[in-house]
Amino acid sequence: MMSGRDDDALRWEGDDDPTLDVGAAAPAAPAAPRDDPAAEPVALPDGFTAVGKDSASVGRIEADGSVVMPGEREPLSTAALLALGVLAGVYLLFTIGWIVGGIRLQGTAQYLVSPVGYQAAFWLAVIAPVVWFGTAYVLTRSAKAWVRISCLVAGLVLLVPWPFVMVGAVGTVAS
Repeated sequence: MMSGRDDDALRWEGDDDPTLDVGAAAPAAPAAPRDDPAAEPVALPDGFTAVGKDSASVGRIEADGSVVMPGEREPLSTAALLALGVLAGVYLLFTIGWIVGGIRLQGTAQYLVSPVGYQAAFWLAVIAPVVWFGTAYVLTRSAKAWVRISCLVAGLVLLVPWPFVMVGAVGTVAS
């Protein structure tokens, strides 16, 4: 018969910890099943569709095993992220094009409109690409990537800096 723990062949530092006495503690009761099914997130694999009450709160299990719950945004793919970066660069170039083209036409355009009207139109044209990009980006957060890209491409078509395109940075204005 063994007289206690001091008679063990090996003794490690910290063996005097009272939480290590397995025989002294009562066995833990098994965990009771949860009565609230909403506490655990529910997710279905790809190809399954939830129907009925609270079906909008059912998530998706991706192929890599990650769970995407409703309301969570999916990360952009590499191609979408690259396209977004290229479009952002083009919008920046359009802003610069509006600045250069507008300054280049300032003397000629002020013969047609008042200087105050020209300055207002000039600054609206300069901030238009930035506003379009920001608005399209924010409003299409929960949309598919192709919707976001198509909105940004539509803005590129509408916001071409025509003064820069027609006159250029070093072109001459017809006298």
